[in-house]
Amino acid sequence: MLPILIAMLLVVLVAGLVLFYVAYPHRGQKPAQAEWLGEAMTKAVNRFETLDETDGDAAVRPRPDEPRTHA
Repeated sequence: MLPILIAMLLVVLVAGLVLFYVAYPHRGQKPAQAEWLGEAMTKAVNRFETLDETDGDAAVRPRPDEPRTHA
């Protein structure tokens, strides 16, 4: 029972962080109460390669210079 409770708390924590990121740093706003958290999340996102709205279907289509792996 305890492992399930810990897993559920972890899931809720991650969901809360995602909501916080979407509500503030992703839109370019600074949160009033937790500026340090917004800055930390922005730095973390900038370290990873992410897709933006302009990428569209390019994320699922193979690049022209890459050979097709399936028929």
